[in-house]
Amino acid sequence: MNQDIKAVADRLKGLRDILDLSIEAAATTCGISAKEYMTYESGEVDIPLSVMFCMAKKYNVDLNSFLTGDEPHKVSYFVTPKDKGVTVNRLADYHFESLAFGFANRKADPFLVTINPGDIPEIHYTTHPGQEFNYVVKGKVRIVIGEQEIILKEGDSLYFDSSKPHGMQNADDQPCQFITIIL
Repeated sequence: MNQDIKAVADRLKGLRDILDLSIEAAATTCGISAKEYMTYESGEVDIPLSVMFCMAKKYNVDLNSFLTGDEPHKVSYFVTPKDKGVTVNRLADYHFESLAFGFANRKADPFLVTINPGDIPEIHYTTHPGQEFNYVVKGKVRIVIGEQEIILKEGDSLYFDSSKPHGMQNADDQPCQFITIIL
């Protein structure tokens, strides 16, 4: 069992316990079945970022507290040096780096996402409340929102309703990187 996954699962369960929520209530918040939610709390499977995002937004908890176990404390500004963001390898094929993890009461969660060629043979769809902005820093990204397929190249950006099923994959033979901001 991956200890990082287990630690995040324990924090997710701890939040539910503190709030005195049933598994069914937490699952409803995330738009998933109680059975699926229980697998995430077990620590046996990785927890999608969308599940943590839904719980964080609904119960006013910092998203990064699930990932690191720490609450952010900066309120005026927070600098993230290059390659020093909190890394979130939530899925084997996505590499997320949180870029504002130390700033308290954020209105948005920016991440630098890297996807290597061939890492995502099939798109994993996700939904979460709010909106999302993506800006391609390097390479090409294939984004599917519902039935719409969009190819973004370096310098292109996209803003969309993240409650719609969406997913991304590398659309090139080189690693792609994009900044995603979840609102």
